[in-house]
Amino acid sequence: MRALRVTSLVKKVMQEKGVTILGLVDATGLSSRTVRNARSEKINQCRLETLATIAMALGVRVKDLFDED
Repeated sequence: MRALRVTSLVKKVMQEKGVTILGLVDATGLSSRTVRNARSEKINQCRLETLATIAMALGVRVKDLFDED
């Protein structure tokens, strides 16, 4: 069985929406470390609840925050 590869689209969505890391931290109450992890290959370590919080703050669906290979 092949491992699922998840690619973060959080950085792209943030750029499209004009949202900075600090802006997202303020909007979500998440730590800057958590936001940075969500923007990187470490997105697979984020809890679904965390991604839902980010998605809500960005006005997108959770599935818009990542791509699966």
